[in-house]
Amino acid sequence: MDSVDPTRAFVKDVKRIVVKVGTAVVTRGDGRLALGRLGALCEQLKDINSQGYEVILVTSGAVGLGRQRLRYRRLANSSFADLQNPQNDFDGKACAAVGQSSLMALYDAMFSQLDVTSSQLLVTDSVFRDEAFRKQLSETVKALLKLRVIPIFNENDAVSTRKAPYEDSSGIFWDNDSLAGLLALELKADLLVLLSDVEGLYNGPPSDPKSKLIRTYVKEKHHGEITFGDKSRVGRGGMTAKVNAAVCAAYGGIPVVITSGYANDNIIKVLQGERIGTVFHQDAHLWTLVKEEGARDMAVSARECSRKLRALNSQDRKKILLDVADALEANESEIMAENEADVAAAREAGYEKALISRLALKPGKISALAKSMRQLADMEEPIGRVLQKTEIADGLVLEKVTCPLGVLLVVFESRPDALVQIASLAIQSRNGLLLKGGKEAKRSNAILHKVITTAIPDTVGGELIGLVTSRDDIPDLLKLDDVIDLVIPRGSNKLVSQIKESTKIAVLGHADGICHVYVDKSANLDMAKLIVHDAKSDYPAACNAMETLLVHQALFNNGQLNEIITQLRDLGVTLYGGPKAAVLLNISETSTMHHEYSSLACTVEIVDDVYAAVDHIHQYGSAHTDCIVAEDHEVAEFFLSQVDSAAVFHNASTRFCDGARFGLGAEVGISTSRIHARGPVGVEGLLTTRWTLRGKGQIVDGDNGVEYTHKNLLKLSQISLAE
Repeated sequence: MDSVDPTRAFVKDVKRIVVKVGTAVVTRGDGRLALGRLGALCEQLKDINSQGYEVILVTSGAVGLGRQRLRYRRLANSSFADLQNPQNDFDGKACAAVGQSSLMALYDAMFSQLDVTSSQLLVTDSVFRDEAFRKQLSETVKALLKLRVIPIFNENDAVSTRKAPYEDSSGIFWDNDSLAGLLALELKADLLVLLSDVEGLYNGPPSDPKSKLIRTYVKEKHHGEITFGDKSRVGRGGMTAKVNAAVCAAYGGIPVVITSGYANDNIIKVLQGERIGTVFHQDAHLWTLVKEEGARDMAVSARECSRKLRALNSQDRKKILLDVADALEANESEIMAENEADVAAAREAGYEKALISRLALKPGKISALAKSMRQLADMEEPIGRVLQKTEIADGLVLEKVTCPLGVLLVVFESRPDALVQIASLAIQSRNGLLLKGGKEAKRSNAILHKVITTAIPDTVGGELIGLVTSRDDIPDLLKLDDVIDLVIPRGSNKLVSQIKESTKIAVLGHADGICHVYVDKSANLDMAKLIVHDAKSDYPAACNAMETLLVHQALFNNGQLNEIITQLRDLGVTLYGGPKAAVLLNISETSTMHHEYSSLACTVEIVDDVYAAVDHIHQYGSAHTDCIVAEDHEVAEFFLSQVDSAAVFHNASTRFCDGARFGLGAEVGISTSRIHARGPVGVEGLLTTRWTLRGKGQIVDGDNGVEYTHKNLLKLSQISLAE
């Protein structure tokens, strides 16, 4: 986890916490209890209770639960004639009386399963006017907390003297939100968490994509700019009630966080200092908050700048790339200094060697990146290329042309050189770009971003390329499917999987780089040794490095495999065997055949023939890059045609699977997806198409009078040029 946000630093002093859960969280959309959410809530409270926190729960939901039970009872006891007549709704106090016992029975059952004891305390507004009651309440709760019992509070609506319990807001408290705030003050809590059905407080309707989540509420700033909607769909409160209760408690000295009760671990995240929900604090107006551009603002700015870039001609776009390349070389010493600081910090933090290797910008890397950018600038203009041209009817011409995707979000780990490659491809393809690099490369990424965006002219705007500095912004960005068009994660299997599960935006990338080299019995041994050597040792941390060596059984029988094994050991490669190789070669057996080492280590397995090799790759590979070393042409062609990977090589190292080596200029990543782009993704993979139709006033009119010709004008043009 990233360092705790300064506006969440108060959590380190929390011991006693009041949690309020609303009816919208406790119940489903159909009014029934949300048992899954209630179970997750009880598990969270059990966990923090066992960690030593003193936990007090304020719950809603009794009235809704009682109403549902009474409706069922009435339905069961009604005749057919009764059902034909309009049914009056139930008295709210009767609903509360029925629902309270049921709700508490449910909590008691759930907590008992978790070996936690709970207690019920029903209160009304009037009793808080009694000083003796308030003193006794405090002593009772103190005794319960000492015994690790979780007190569960609810307003006793069944006997409340409030005339209109869903409308009357008079008295010391007027709903369970204000009750929670009052209890936090009375019981001297250190934190109040109000669980809602949304992420926190927004400056507009949460359903409106343009609404922004307010991370820290400052009354002087936000009080006048927030528009509240309707009250809760089921309870009597809603966000207005929560904000009023939060402000009251916060200005009484109790920090408050409003966050979603739909997530399974938000209370724990709050206590860990993670930046979720909206925080209320009496000193919020004194905090020096770092001004952060919101996720939506950043994405919208990138889109607007990409449209300006799209309007430039090819020469002006080319000049931007050349200017950026010059700026990189001019600032090389500053870039390298920041990168060395990142590497030193990573070593001190104890990061793995493979990560440090990816993090370091080696001598000559900046020059190589600048050279790659200049090559990219000299490539053919990718935008506006006519892929299809058809005469629909006389004087009506349709064209299919290339165009940018729009806005890209690229999340990458460790490698700061990736930032330069991705930025250059975004400029060339005229896409807006948002970048989120790993925290271990924050200095390198910051200086590279500054150098690149400073070189972009004001006619386009440096906001074309945004640098996301906080991991907390990623969830917000992943929700912007109306602004961001493609997410490209570059990193671990875990990172890619998490992003795919968290967004509706299209995701392009690969989860693993488990690349195989299969050495056939027909292979030239010297060639095989060179390829295996390069594929494993040229850059072990790369995703296109060999992770599994497959060898034909015949090479073990004739002893040639020993030469390959000896070479690998001389290189310092740690060898692990598959089930067969572990026995025959007397090496440790791997725990899994599907493993990406990203270091000087690899798996070795012996197979019967090319058919077994292909089956093995399909079962354990990641569809990234696989290679065969063979002199038998028929065997090689079988391998090339049957291995279903993004890149398949014959007699060439897997390390060639790279955008620059393929002549793409650079790559934004390597995709193992079978949709859109596959393999190294260069400019072409960041484009889509659109249709333009040029006519002379034609109308459809039910196709009356339209004579469709559907002539392929592009093909006719090519034939004409050939002649």
